[in-house]
Amino acid sequence: MPWWDLRSLSCVRNLSGIFQDDICRRLPISTISNDWFPGAESLLIEHWNEEQCRTMDVQFGSHTLRSHGVVVARKHMHDWLIFLFLVVMDVILNAINPFYRFVGKDMMTDLKYPFKNNTVPVWAVPLYAVLVPVIIFLIVYYHRRDVYDLHHAILGLFYSVLVTGVITDAIKIAVGRPRPNFFWRCFPDGIAVYDQFNNVICHGDKHVVNEGHKSFPSGHTSWSFAGLGFLSLYISGKIKAFDRRGHVAKLCLVFLPLLFASLVGISRVDDYWHHWQDVFAGGLLGLVVATFCYLQFFPPPYHAEGWGPYAYFRFLRECESIPEGSPVNPHTAQTMLSEVVNEQHERNNTGFLGLQSVSDSNSLVNDVETGRR
Repeated sequence: MPWWDLRSLSCVRNLSGIFQDDICRRLPISTISNDWFPGAESLLIEHWNEEQCRTMDVQFGSHTLRSHGVVVARKHMHDWLIFLFLVVMDVILNAINPFYRFVGKDMMTDLKYPFKNNTVPVWAVPLYAVLVPVIIFLIVYYHRRDVYDLHHAILGLFYSVLVTGVITDAIKIAVGRPRPNFFWRCFPDGIAVYDQFNNVICHGDKHVVNEGHKSFPSGHTSWSFAGLGFLSLYISGKIKAFDRRGHVAKLCLVFLPLLFASLVGISRVDDYWHHWQDVFAGGLLGLVVATFCYLQFFPPPYHAEGWGPYAYFRFLRECESIPEGSPVNPHTAQTMLSEVVNEQHERNNTGFLGLQSVSDSNSLVNDVETGRR
């Protein structure tokens, strides 16, 4: 729908009087015309003084944390409750002893690798797999003022890493595969002891031995691909990496998080904490879960509307479906017109549409007034 058909939206015709508070705050009065707001001449917009404009809190073209944060959180209350349940489940899984798989003397040939420290410590995984993506989500929110995008991105990320963690830990416990450095975990003094069935009799620290039976799949790798894979999908949608315009340089930003996750997986093999099969399975698991979680809230990155969450476009469709003359809730109607203007402006923009600042919506009105559009 081109920008000149905005007046065909019934919600725009019916709600023009509700928006003068944001109009006076974000746009000069001289730029408002009857072409944009049919019937607005009866609203006496010029009577709104500067002091009244300064008291308006909701920004033009935005759903902020202040205006819609509580509403969005309540709508997804059950999702957050299930999230807390998954946290408890993951804690319980980490406290369960793994299956003690048979480890014979002949198997020790591939399990005598050095017992090294982690190149990537455990505490660093949440920092780059969760905290870094959240910071990027906040930067996007600073430019777009879209609480739906921020909330859904954070919720999707949290579910991605946590569901991956629960699945990973459950498989680790059930499989009980020994790590490549299992020999030195089991026999820290280098003296091997076996029973009558040729199975190991470990005399190392119990906690260290338990960790030695959690090789498959790699938790570092699965968490890395869950968090950074989600971030990669998020970035590809925001910069419209697959808009068929041939800007292949955008793929560098898409591949960067995946490259870092791959290097973390490689470090697990180099440190002799995992076999290559563990890393491959962990990376595949994390990436699959990240994709499923991302698609719950956002269209595929190659989609024409892949730069925004489903909730944004659902709001626009609900706006279009309001019949002419029907009453509208002022709380939700406050941003309808500005959302439509902003959405159409971004569709015509060839840049990074998902990162477009809400303040740029002023330029669309100015272009209309000057005849450039």
